[in-house]
Amino acid sequence: MARIVNIILDDSGLPAPTPQIDQERKVAMFDLLEDNSFAMPPRDDRPVPEGPFQLGLSIREKRLVFDIQLEDGTPAGEFHLSLGPFRQVVKDYFQICASYFDAVKTLPPSQIETIDMARRGIHNEGARVLQERLEGKAVVDNDTARRLFTLICVLHFGG
Repeated sequence: MARIVNIILDDSGLPAPTPQIDQERKVAMFDLLEDNSFAMPPRDDRPVPEGPFQLGLSIREKRLVFDIQLEDGTPAGEFHLSLGPFRQVVKDYFQICASYFDAVKTLPPSQIETIDMARRGIHNEGARVLQERLEGKAVVDNDTARRLFTLICVLHFGG
């Protein structure tokens, strides 16, 4: 049962998201809960909680916080990641998303597809960075990393 069954995105204190950002958040959370892989690796000969997990994501003191609990609310771990490695890829992602949202209003499908391919590429890069940053803390598959990266972007939007 190495999976996330509930996600709590702490966006309190952040400005209200745009409709596009809100839609990205809703889709990422829905997709994440439908299908994900999230496990905690062994550490220092301590027993490893097997899940299922609740995951709280927030930004505190300019750090990305993963608050992990078992399904019943028992704490399973917490770790903080520097936001620095995410800054450029998040910035690039928001820029390409803005281009995509503008393109769907006026451009022909072939140009929209080109922009969407670039958007997917940047999204994959964000997922790769996240998987690297999670090394030794949590194990996620590529699809889970992509969805978590979207949620990190949502938190960046306000932060």
